[in-house]
Amino acid sequence: MTPGWREMFAVFARIGLLSFGGPAAQIAVMHRELVERRPLLSEKQYLNALSFCMLLPGPEAMQLATYAGWRLRGVPGGLLAGLLFVMPGALVMFGLVLAYALWGSIPLIETLFLGIKAAVVLVVINALIKLARKSLATPDRWVIAGLSFLAIYFFAVPFPAIIAIAAVYGALTIRTAEAETAPVIAKDTTLRTVAIWASLWWLPVGIAWLSGAQRLTEIGLFFSKLAVVTFGGAYAVLAYMTQQMVSDYGWITTAQMMDGLGLAETTPGPLILVTQFVGFLAGYGAAGIWAGFLAGLMALWVTFVPCFLWIFVGAPYIEWISARPRLAGAMSAITAAVVGVILNLSIWFSLHVFFDEVTQMDAGVLNFAAPVLSSYNIMAIGLALFCAILLLGLRLNLALILIISATASWALSFLT
Repeated sequence: MTPGWREMFAVFARIGLLSFGGPAAQIAVMHRELVERRPLLSEKQYLNALSFCMLLPGPEAMQLATYAGWRLRGVPGGLLAGLLFVMPGALVMFGLVLAYALWGSIPLIETLFLGIKAAVVLVVINALIKLARKSLATPDRWVIAGLSFLAIYFFAVPFPAIIAIAAVYGALTIRTAEAETAPVIAKDTTLRTVAIWASLWWLPVGIAWLSGAQRLTEIGLFFSKLAVVTFGGAYAVLAYMTQQMVSDYGWITTAQMMDGLGLAETTPGPLILVTQFVGFLAGYGAAGIWAGFLAGLMALWVTFVPCFLWIFVGAPYIEWISARPRLAGAMSAITAAVVGVILNLSIWFSLHVFFDEVTQMDAGVLNFAAPVLSSYNIMAIGLALFCAILLLGLRLNLALILIISATASWALSFLT
């Protein structure tokens, strides 16, 4: 039975408002709302779509929500579901980044953010453990994860290259089986869909370029490129984005990027909303608050419009793809590679939280981050251990943990 628009709005608004805690938590919320509580999707449809979305660049949870909406009510349903997943967090993020830009350097804000960062470390590690348990079911998947970590952490191998190699391995090593019969649920031609959404994607970038807004054009171009290579979501691409933003463009600092991820963790919606934070600060630094809002909107647009493109082009073929053994093997291997990349981020993120100084070691082909051991932050380490008890021991809600950790950081600041 096709749900009405009122039910569609209620279901996906609830998903959007409850989508704290990163993709693992968001995927679990959607499963409960769409499969368990109300049978809008079957278990097989849900898992097939999840596997496909993990193969795409961009936030897989947002794309999964968009697919669910498309499956239920076509393109209008996909638009509704995708927008309701993103908009609550985007609205909150605009308020947070404005406050950060105006007052973020004051000691109170920095103290609160230390508590948030300490909690985020545990969130990242917890997400890594959950993903590893689900994805690394065979010895070769463990090897893929390990090699992916070594490649990206010590040798700076580009993430798309790691994904491509894993996909080829997964496709070639899967045990061949007869393909299942699965229909292609196509209502519009693929070329028409590509033309419409690609035009929408590049329209604001073209307007910025024609109007001579150099910073806005650069932001549009950079985050458009990022939208194509963000396999594995915000965690997987954070190190690359930081390197580009800090070293190549000089728009933000590493500390600001860390704060941005912490803020993204406090909002509902995909963690890739950190791009909105970065875009706002880049525009704000160039020409003030209104330029910041325009730059934040540009970052949002070129981050999420491509997601609608990928889903509306690929959605009619998802069940057909999932019935092909070699493609299924490629998706499984990619998921294993993502585990290794998230391990890279976990270490990179932890180093910058627990140590005040982190250097980049360059020894021939090896290039990796290493801490200055004497610069350890005992307060951050203690807060992280406290958050581990709250998250893994008491299993408190993530939003509550973030509030408690920030408050504890503020209280401890009076003792130092």
